[in-house]
Amino acid sequence: MLKSLLAAMAVGLLAFVGGGDDTVKLDGVKCIMMPNKAAKAEKSIDYRGAKVYLCCDGCVRKFKADDAKISTMANHQLALTGQFTQKACPISGGAAKDDQSLDVGGVKVNFCCGNCKGKVEKAADLAEKAKLCFGNEAFDKGFEAKKKASK
Repeated sequence: MLKSLLAAMAVGLLAFVGGGDDTVKLDGVKCIMMPNKAAKAEKSIDYRGAKVYLCCDGCVRKFKADDAKISTMANHQLALTGQFTQKACPISGGAAKDDQSLDVGGVKVNFCCGNCKGKVEKAADLAEKAKLCFGNEAFDKGFEAKKKASK
């Protein structure tokens, strides 16, 4: 399931956080449980102080029952929708450099060096690349909640 979901995400998810407000735009964002269905704002769940967007009540129930099972995809969606931004290299925790970057499922991920970047480049498939960048340990090292706009 993770592999097909990541493949769907790589095809062109164009989520972003709009202008000066904190509204998440869901154009092109897919449900992390059912990647063939669009994520809906009204089917969101709180996760890591942000929102994960799903397609239906059934997916909301499944996510609540076992969010650890799909945490990599939930973390990916947080980065994809701009609710979390990169703060460091997800492999080492070191300072990330813009010239050491890869696209991982529609998210630009920066690394501290060619070794960390190479580790992800050499991963067998997109699912493994996502796990290296968005698995809980890597996500905690490399990403943080986007700072709210001052009013």
